[in-house]
Amino acid sequence: MLNNVSVVRALSSNEPRESGFIGRQLELAVLTAALDDALSGRGQMVMLAGEPGIGKTRLAQELATHAESLGVRVLWGWCYEGEGAPPYWPWVQPMRSYVQGHDAAQLRSEAGPGAVDIAEIVPELQEKLPDLPSQPPLNPVQARFRLFDSLTTFLKNAAQFQPIMLVLEDLHWADRSSLLLLEFLAREIETSPLLLVGTYRDVEVTGRHPLSQTLGSLVRSQHFRRVQLEGLTQPEVGEFVEAIAGINLPGDAVEVVHRRTEGNPLFVGEVVRLVSPEQMADIRAWTDTIPAGVRDIIGRRLNQLSEDCNQVLRTASVIGREFDFKLLNLLSRDIDEERLLEVLDEALAARAVEEVQHVAGRHQFAHALIQETLAEELSANRKVRLHARIAETLEELYGENVEVHAAELAHHFAQAEAVVGSEKLAYYSMLAGERALGNYAWEDAQAYFQRALIVKQVPVSGSEKAPDAEGANLLFGLGRAHAAMMQSEETLGCLSRAFDYYIESGDTAQAIAIAEYPHYIRPGDQTAASQFIPRALAMVTPDSIEEGRLLSIYGSVLALEQGDYEGGQKAFSRALTISRQEKNVTLEIRTLANAMAVDGFHCRWQENFERNLRATELAPQADDLRAEVDAYINTVRVQNMMGDPEGAKPHAAAGLAAAERLRDRMHLVRALGPNVSMTVAKGEWQAARAYSDCALSHAPRDAPALSNRTLLEYQVGNFDQGEVYIERLLEVMRLSRPGPNVEYSFPAAILPMIARISGRASWFDTAVPIAETMLSLSTVVAVRIILARVGLALIAEHHKDIAAAQQQYVALEPYRGIATIAILMSVDRVLGLLAQTMGNLDTAMTHFEDGLAFCREAGYRPELAWTCCDYAEMLLERSGDGDRAGSISMLGEALAISSELGMRPLMERVLVLQQRAEAQPVPAPAYPDGLSLREVEVLRLISGGKTDREIGEELFISARTVGHHVGNILNKTNTANRAEAATYAAMNGLTMVPGPDPQ
Repeated sequence: MLNNVSVVRALSSNEPRESGFIGRQLELAVLTAALDDALSGRGQMVMLAGEPGIGKTRLAQELATHAESLGVRVLWGWCYEGEGAPPYWPWVQPMRSYVQGHDAAQLRSEAGPGAVDIAEIVPELQEKLPDLPSQPPLNPVQARFRLFDSLTTFLKNAAQFQPIMLVLEDLHWADRSSLLLLEFLAREIETSPLLLVGTYRDVEVTGRHPLSQTLGSLVRSQHFRRVQLEGLTQPEVGEFVEAIAGINLPGDAVEVVHRRTEGNPLFVGEVVRLVSPEQMADIRAWTDTIPAGVRDIIGRRLNQLSEDCNQVLRTASVIGREFDFKLLNLLSRDIDEERLLEVLDEALAARAVEEVQHVAGRHQFAHALIQETLAEELSANRKVRLHARIAETLEELYGENVEVHAAELAHHFAQAEAVVGSEKLAYYSMLAGERALGNYAWEDAQAYFQRALIVKQVPVSGSEKAPDAEGANLLFGLGRAHAAMMQSEETLGCLSRAFDYYIESGDTAQAIAIAEYPHYIRPGDQTAASQFIPRALAMVTPDSIEEGRLLSIYGSVLALEQGDYEGGQKAFSRALTISRQEKNVTLEIRTLANAMAVDGFHCRWQENFERNLRATELAPQADDLRAEVDAYINTVRVQNMMGDPEGAKPHAAAGLAAAERLRDRMHLVRALGPNVSMTVAKGEWQAARAYSDCALSHAPRDAPALSNRTLLEYQVGNFDQGEVYIERLLEVMRLSRPGPNVEYSFPAAILPMIARISGRASWFDTAVPIAETMLSLSTVVAVRIILARVGLALIAEHHKDIAAAQQQYVALEPYRGIATIAILMSVDRVLGLLAQTMGNLDTAMTHFEDGLAFCREAGYRPELAWTCCDYAEMLLERSGDGDRAGSISMLGEALAISSELGMRPLMERVLVLQQRAEAQPVPAPAYPDGLSLREVEVLRLISGGKTDREIGEELFISARTVGHHVGNILNKTNTANRAEAATYAAMNGLTMVPGPDPQ
């Protein structure tokens, strides 16, 4: 792969199209190779870098011509230097061009559900598809992801129909949102016939430049190439002059031109246009007139145009790089329309401007330096007044559509503030900020709202309440921009100042809007919702839908942020009552989903189960995809923990399908999580990897996704790969605030687990402070407590720490019969290991038996194999009657499973234990048909007419374990039911209390 190509030849973007293409063979070869890869379905990203006029665009044009000859659709977009361009402007242009060139049926097919999102920034799509549905509101982070995903999916689908080459010019002027979209798309094109080509001025991209961050992200990709363009060589300068002027210069003249222009094609082209063919032959006649800077050259070129033409172009330069004929006509009061057309033709002929393809009546300057040179000729006062005229004229032109063009109007009113005042600047800045928020361009939104606040003399930060409704609206907008950028302290400050104003002014709707602003509430997190909802509740009408919506959120705040489970339940109960009174299914399922999450985190299984039934029944009826996904996810998570993956499977599929329709990154990753856990728990490694790859592609720093992948790699012995994921998980934890959050709770359990699998004892020591941090906090919920306790339990077992084992045993015993969320390790196995550490081997046997029964019923084969192995090791330690035989049987089952599933670490451990178990011969079983001592004990009680529950109470084992033993007894004795088994016991003298197996 060629990531940095040093090149020595160039052609100018201003070179006449009819001239030949000079040099650039090496660079063109790199680009052609990238195009070939893209056409083969291996998408590529190429960046062309160099100084102004070096020929980046011309090289892209040459590649585009070649691509079009191969049937590739070429789309062009460019960035705008000044303010006023809408968010994603470099993307809007090619998308607009594509939409205008295709019919509705094809657009609908290629855009799919994402058409709604794309239409937000490309209104032309809405015109082609007028029946687009509305989308549910999302958290800003998820909303921007949805837009990025929609645009990416659209381009990938379109490229399947016809390969696409997308050129984005002048990326050094791109807004941050556009660059983030570029990064997103570049990561997704690896298997698509898509070629992305970007151009930028490297001299303007310093270390802190936004594009520098993007380049740093892209350079790590295997399908990224960077081509650095340098000046023409001296011979190529001669070829270039001959191609565009028909003059074969002598060597010394070529040397002078090359030295003075440094081979910059734009400079060379301007010199050739400046100097007559007659002068070219006499070097002394013109070499001293070659200017040192390109602006001087451009100035001389413009001087050759008529005064009318220069006057029009100067006006156009204030409008921007691109300008509309209708606007220019209204601004050119001294020139009639016919004359204006003539001077534009003059400018076109001189290649000072060019027509914008596919957009009638629009032109752009051929080079940004031409626009800059013209603008510099105007006095500051003249520029200010021109901006004022432009702004006022645009208002008239846009009419009722001014909101769509708010950014452009805000730019011109900002430049004209000295003569028109600040009122309209504030107004259009607010509109531009709202539109930027709607388009997920948060950095732009932040700048617009801050500027409007400054204009209104409202402090951007601090605690001062908003002075009026406009100030409150601006602070609300700025707060949302901060929230989207995850600036929590700034978010709370802005929202609080706006909320205080709305409360005091009685603006209930806006106060509720702030209180309801989307927050993902997880245990250990602190959101602004806890600050606002109680006060908003005091404003709403009792029993109203508004009160229900607020209470639905407040229940989660109380139970998860403040640790008040009972208070949360009261809020949920009230919200559910309102939803049913109003027959509002959306509110009901939203409340049920929130309540289920709380129940699951607090291990309230019965409450959760009842809500699960109702939520999954209502899910298809709800007009709230987010709540629907939440309902399914919470149901699956609980069913997996309770050992019912078959029951969870349809809900997992439904939840994933709903998340894909929602196209919300966080919900998609959350829906993938239970699928990963379930397939890992069943040893379905291939399916687990597929789910895991998808989850990590969307959220590479998600703690649950990293934990699942870590466990998968360690289970199959890929320790090197597993260490990559565990290091990422620890990095995520280190970057998070210490607390009872997911970033700390998952490492607390996963580190001891993989330490036990791999034998790397240092992970035990790393896990201790993490788990202790979790347990030291008062707001930690039950599920997180279990994770920390399981981690500490495995550490106690490793160190043979009896006191620590006793402490963890007491804490975990109430949770027997479930599997932990992070690693789906049976709590019964953990209790067995703790009891063994404490020396209570008979109790350990009971827990291991329960663990075996749980895993067999659930189909959790990797955990079953590990339980067999740990149980076998305990039996060898106990070394009682029949224990060696039982150990060998358990190890045989563990080896069979681990061999089939490729669990190399467990296989090695089992083989060592087998050697130890087989060191002494084992006598034949003492009881008929291979019955074990425990099975004979159960058979005796069956003969006495005991139920499973009664047998369990007498033998101190669970009813589930009894059922497992009963099944084994019926199989071994070839009996059909309990009555036949009792007859068998009587015939074989097994109705009395059995004695020990003889050795």
